[in-house]
Amino acid sequence: MDTAVSPARPRRAGRRFTAPRPAVLRPVAPSAAAPRSGASHPAAPRLAALRPVALRPAAPRPAVSRSRLLGWGLIAAGTALVPWMYTLAVQLPATAQVSNWSAAWVGLDAMLAAGLLSTGVLLARRDARHGLTAAATGALLLMDAWFDVLTSADGGARATALLLAVGAELPLAALCGVLAVRALRPREAAATDGRMDVR
Repeated sequence: MDTAVSPARPRRAGRRFTAPRPAVLRPVAPSAAAPRSGASHPAAPRLAALRPVALRPAAPRPAVSRSRLLGWGLIAAGTALVPWMYTLAVQLPATAQVSNWSAAWVGLDAMLAAGLLSTGVLLARRDARHGLTAAATGALLLMDAWFDVLTSADGGARATALLLAVGAELPLAALCGVLAVRALRPREAAATDGRMDVR
């Protein structure tokens, strides 16, 4: 049995197998439509001019605050005391016999002691609230000196009351007033003047 064998194809002379070359990436020239780096878009100025406008709420109607009402109420109360003082000056007698005389003075001295102690403790702790107790204590000291001098009998009792008022009560009242005013000052002003900064 004859088998037909196909003859091998002869190679063509001068043709060699070469591998494909890798693709080389070349920079593409920027198009005229794309904006260059650093150059703004032609519509940028118009877009920058469009800023959101803040809508202002309608101004509320001026309402009377509580502090203003309280202020006018205090002014009215102080004004009403003027005719009342005239009534007392005309109708009250020059002398009177009162009850609970010792309890009244002991109570006043107890309030003075409480005010001085609380002011001293708060001041030692550098607490700004010492201004409140100092103001109240100063007012009590002035009241104590006033009534102590006016209600004392003539002679040695009046001299003792005047000596206590000038030597103790009035200087303490002035000191409490200074402490109260300094406590109301801002911390920055106190630090600028080199004074105590109450924290």
